[in-house]
Amino acid sequence: MDIKSKLWIEVEGEPVFGRGRRFLLQAIDTSGSINRAAKEINISYRKAWSYIKAMEERLGIKLVERHAGGKNGGGATLTGEARDFLKKYEMMEEGIKEIVDKKFRRIFGK
Repeated sequence: MDIKSKLWIEVEGEPVFGRGRRFLLQAIDTSGSINRAAKEINISYRKAWSYIKAMEERLGIKLVERHAGGKNGGGATLTGEARDFLKKYEMMEEGIKEIVDKKFRRIFGK
């Protein structure tokens, strides 16, 4: 028996960041492209773009630098603020997991 928990961040009652959006930013980071990242996590480019826009607006920080296409095509990279935010979110996720696991073992003896 295992226990699972979810963590997401809201601003004024609106979801801003959670596991799925973390996967999107990480995929942008590894692929260098919003389009490839969207395909990788099985969402449309339009949905990925709307997630990025909503996150940036609600968090008040720039997360993704977009590079216009050209001879070698366009691309996208995470900003330093995005990398810092991801690191902090991952620390929160791990912290929540530790707390939940500890309480679960204490209550269920597992």
